[in-house]
Amino acid sequence: MRTLYVQQSSIFLNRQEAIDLVEKLKMSDYQAGYDFDKHQFLFTNTATEFKLRLPITIKVNEGNIDPDYQVKYLMLLVQTGSAAVGVFEGETCLEHKVLSAYMVRKKQGKSQLKHLKTKGKSRAGSRVRLAKTLIFFEQINERITRHIKENEFDRIAFSCSKILMPHLFNSKVPTPFDRKDERIYKIPKHLHQPNFEVMLGMQRFLNKAELIGTPESLESLGFER
Repeated sequence: MRTLYVQQSSIFLNRQEAIDLVEKLKMSDYQAGYDFDKHQFLFTNTATEFKLRLPITIKVNEGNIDPDYQVKYLMLLVQTGSAAVGVFEGETCLEHKVLSAYMVRKKQGKSQLKHLKTKGKSRAGSRVRLAKTLIFFEQINERITRHIKENEFDRIAFSCSKILMPHLFNSKVPTPFDRKDERIYKIPKHLHQPNFEVMLGMQRFLNKAELIGTPESLESLGFER
């Protein structure tokens, strides 16, 4: 059977616009379903449907928005050779740290971990890169362990490349949360090499709501295509 492609459009809203839209739709003929993992509402009626990804700064209790609640979250961004860790409350960055490690083989442009999977370690340079890689993940986990001890986080905004996940969670210094921790919010956006500017850019993205649907469904809500 041939699969038909349905064009999707998206519109970004600020926090208050998202709250107002949710309240408006709940008073209409739309049925609302909230997905905690994706932090989004799915709105449907007999004619159409669309999704509303909420700002991370919004708290939802039993399907209802709590507009006065101040969300506190940890952001963890990890790519080969660099990581960014931040503590946020509402739209304020309380603390941040960028970590880096020499993990890339210069000539090949390949990370030491990818090289080990194919050819293994042999030369002194490889052993140095591997040692620094292990320390890199230990430093990440030490940092986030301190933050989790000092704070009560509602969410953990998380982005980590697939190849690095086992090394983060199997580090000599344990990761202070489980892979299936219910607070984890996998950031639905491509991550560039983490630094402070990239982390703040990701924060701005997470502070916005994203309304996703067909151009016709968005137009029915009063948004221009």
